[in-house]
Formats: sequence, C-alpha cells, structure tokens
Amino acid sequence: MTSADPPVLPFTGERFTPECVREIWYEHMHRYAYAAPFARGKRVLDAACGEGYGSALLAQAGAEVLGIDIDAASVAHARSRYTGVAQLRFQQADVTALDELPDAGFDLIVSFETLEHVQAQERMLAGFRRLLRPDGLLLISSPDKRTYSDERGYHNEFHVRELYRDQFDALLASQFPAHRLYAQKLLFQSLLWDPDRPPSSASAATLHADGHVAPTADYAALYFLAVCAADEGLLPPAGALHTFGDAAESVYTHYNDEIRRHIAAGHRLIALDQENQELRARLARAEALLAAQAHTQGRNP
Repeated sequence: MTSADPPVLPFTGERFTPECVREIWYEHMHRYAYAAPFARGKRVLDAACGEGYGSALLAQAGAEVLGIDIDAASVAHARSRYTGVAQLRFQQADVTALDELPDAGFDLIVSFETLEHVQAQERMLAGFRRLLRPDGLLLISSPDKRTYSDERGYHNEFHVRELYRDQFDALLASQFPAHRLYAQKLLFQSLLWDPDRPPSSASAATLHADGHVAPTADYAALYFLAVCAADEGLLPPAGALHTFGDAAESVYTHYNDEIRRHIAAGHRLIALDQENQELRARLARAEALLAAQAHTQGRNP
C-alpha cells in the first residue's frame, strides 16, 4: 500500500475490497497468496483485478503485473491507491475481448472469481490461451454451483453463469489439456508444525460423525481453483496442500469476541430472569396481602 490512509473503494458485493473482514477476506487473499510464488520474476496478467489489491500483492512478490478490469471506477481507484508499487500498471479492458494484447505476452494469468460473472466463458478461456506463453500457467477460480448455491438455497445477483465441477472441468479442458483442480473452503483446523524449519511435507485428517478418521481433507469444496497449462509437466505436483493465515488471527479473534459477547449476554439473561422471578414473587405477595386486607375490610364494615 502506498499511504497510511489509502482511498477505499465502497464494497457493493460485486467486487471484493481488502477492507472486508472474516471469511470473504480469507477466501480472496488465500488465492493470491497461493499465486505469489508462481509469479516471481514473471510477466503476469491479473484478469478482472477489481480493486487492485491482488495485482499489488503479486507485484510486491516480484512480478511485472498488468491488472485489467471492465469497470472504469475500479481501474481509476487501483491506479490511485497502488501508484507507488513498482512494475504494476492497470488498464480498463473486457476479459472476453483482449485482442489488443499480444500473443504469448504473459508467463502467468490469474483470474479469480471472474468466470461466474461472465456469460462468454469459452471466449474468455480462448483469449487466455492465446495470451499465454507455451510454458505459461493459468490460475483460475470459481464457486461450485452445488455447494455455493444449490445446497444453501443462495442466489448471488452478480453471478450470471455458475458451473458445477464437471462443467468447470470440461470448460478448462477445451483450452488447456492439462489442469489440476484444488478445492477451497474456509475451515476450522488444528495445525501441527515444526517451529524450527519450513514445512517439508503435509498430511491431513478429517474426523467423521461415525468416528472414522479419513486421511485427507475430506470436505465438500465451496470453490475450485485450477492450475492450467498446455502440458502436464508444467503443473505443480499432485496431492498438494496449501494453508493460509494471518498473523493477527483475525477470524479467530472475532470468534473469541463473539463468544465473549454471547457468554456475557447469557449471564445477563440469567440475571434478568432471576430479577423477573423475584419481581413476580413480590407481586404475588403484594396481591395476596391486598386480597387479605380486602377480605378483612369486608368482614368489618
């Protein structure tokens, strides 16, 4: 970021902004954090860059980045907010009409949570294929229609064409013979790690309701992120597990704050209930006393 008090793009629900918090922040930032190692020293296209935060992250990781977005206001904002980031520029453009960009001009293209906003998805993928070098990679993500919409009964007004996993696979295969799919979902996890050296291996375990422990991350994906290439040998190794977190543990901090508030509210409700019972008892005694007095007065006119 270029200043202590950068301009903020209002959040409408259509484009993520880094001022968002909790789950949506983790989901979006994780994708760019995963992409950063692929981007170092490369020419990168961030297609549908939105507010520009991800393009800036990739540029700060050592990439030469062009961020494009169809929305003029978002591009103007990105140019203003990230003006001091080296090797970063922004341009207004439609991701389904990139004819002005040169063939094989990029080593890496990232396009996160764009596909579902576009009707002409085949044209967008064909354009990405033309813009990539023969040994280039495309990193692209999209929600799974089954878990994101169907199972939750949810409708996102900004999505025009959501895909199921098999549809996503088929679309990618039409332009990229080799692609590897990764599932993404924000989860509550306990991690074990070596505090003295970087990770050299990873494993996962998931406990099911019947007591069975599956030796994998056995969850239904909310999003899919695909790494796509012209050749299988260009893809990262299969079976990879990538975790992401923030040192401030913002989601966990928010969770603890909410728990504390709920506990405090519970204690207050218990106290109010006790007060209510005491008031009811006092009222009952007062009513009994008044009734007794009225009875006595009735017997002694």
